[in-house]
Amino acid sequence: MKIYPYRILASFLFLLLMASACTTQKKPIKKPALKNTPTVPASPKPVTTKEETLKVNLPEVDREFRAAWVATVANINWPSKNTLTTQQQKDEAIKILDMLQDANFNAVIFQARPSADALYKSSLEPWSYFLTGAVGKALSPYYDPLEFWINEAHARGMELHVWLNPYRAHHTTGGPITQESMVKKMPEQIIKLRNGMYWMDPSDEKTQDHVSAVIKDIVKRYDIDAVHIDDYFYPYREYNGGKDFPDDRTWKDYLKVGGTMSRADWRRANVNKFIKRIHDEIKDEKSDVKFGISPFGIWKPGFPAGIKGSSQYDELYADARLWLNQGWIDYFSPQLYWKNDGPQSYTALLKWWEEENTQKRHLWPGLNTIGVNGVADRPAEITGQIKITRDVLKKNAGEIHYSVDGLSKNPAMLQAVKNIYKNKALVPKTPWIKAAAVSKPILVLEKSGSKVLAKWNSLENEKVFQWLLYLQYGDSWEVQILEKDIISQDLPLMKNGRKLTAIAVKSVDRLGNESAYEAKKP
Repeated sequence: MKIYPYRILASFLFLLLMASACTTQKKPIKKPALKNTPTVPASPKPVTTKEETLKVNLPEVDREFRAAWVATVANINWPSKNTLTTQQQKDEAIKILDMLQDANFNAVIFQARPSADALYKSSLEPWSYFLTGAVGKALSPYYDPLEFWINEAHARGMELHVWLNPYRAHHTTGGPITQESMVKKMPEQIIKLRNGMYWMDPSDEKTQDHVSAVIKDIVKRYDIDAVHIDDYFYPYREYNGGKDFPDDRTWKDYLKVGGTMSRADWRRANVNKFIKRIHDEIKDEKSDVKFGISPFGIWKPGFPAGIKGSSQYDELYADARLWLNQGWIDYFSPQLYWKNDGPQSYTALLKWWEEENTQKRHLWPGLNTIGVNGVADRPAEITGQIKITRDVLKKNAGEIHYSVDGLSKNPAMLQAVKNIYKNKALVPKTPWIKAAAVSKPILVLEKSGSKVLAKWNSLENEKVFQWLLYLQYGDSWEVQILEKDIISQDLPLMKNGRKLTAIAVKSVDRLGNESAYEAKKP
């Protein structure tokens, strides 16, 4: 072995420095304070109140799921055109979210994958035509629309649910088929329908594997609250000119291996398998991410008695009743897009679905806010349906409005909904998803003249989604539901002739679970 003198010298100098360091007195290391966490002053100033921990009986907080669909396919809701700049797209999104926040909504159902494309950065599918007017082209200046919507929704205390179509591969408004399109990349699995749309074959295992990979990728990389699938399983018959879905290849493959089911049952079995798979894979990746489905509102004509219309079971090969009965979903939003007193009675259908909800999952129906047919006063019809939903579902009530344009482009509807959503509400709890309790918040009060400054935070700040601030003036409590970033408030010691007698705070996690409270006298 060759010896290098300079290495010996370097080793000696290193040991000398280490010995010197050991004989030098170390300075104490100052630990950084927890980000955004209020600290109690080392020595109380004259303005700091005498803080007393109290035991109080806090009122219950209103709970109701209030959401709106934001459709991106065909530029229905957002972006309004596929020629907008990055800033114009952001401005439109902010306007929508501000409107929903002002109307006390607490969730947004954002269509991030309208037709085997992506409104987010994906290595599995191309950028959407509806963003830039070209399949596979990102925005410049670059941004990730899904990430932007998530951050802005959360900043307003709203959940963000990623809405996707599992099997639609190309929409008629989606521009020309290019080499970037999944139509070209998965030619064996994708079929052209007579109306010009392209559809993935739901019974092809490669289709199921691909869509599964897309969903897992979104769940893994994005801070979403739920995955949401709509009513498009096998396509509606009119999409193929009234003809049966052309899946001869996969049907023959099934028969070759000894398959004995009828073609209809085989189709339903493949969709059922897919739904169960997606549910399980979401939970394996992130157990607190919810899974929701909004199927066509009628399972079969005659269920319940007197109901007429199309059959999701026989036409779309979607046995949504089974999924609800089995508890393969966290929330179920049948599209009850009809008036209350017609052949597709809103009340009758809602009550029937509630009777089928044997696993007691969330039942949050879809409302046709943009245009219920056959009614003279649409705002009155929609607010009436919300009241019916509250009466039937009690404390677990909620609904999704189709679509956000029904609010933004109809001032009378928006005002009617704002009137019925008068106060903020938390989303209903999801008790079958287990989560560790969030720790009790820290509350600090500083009195100054006729006001008191309340400051709060949590040692588990990453688990906090919202805050509940309780104020007792005299004998009456008032409750505020606050966004996560709000961690202080100036409060008057007197209000309407009543004295502020108690302040309490709780944290709320992503599933709507409340922590223990911290309460003090001002």
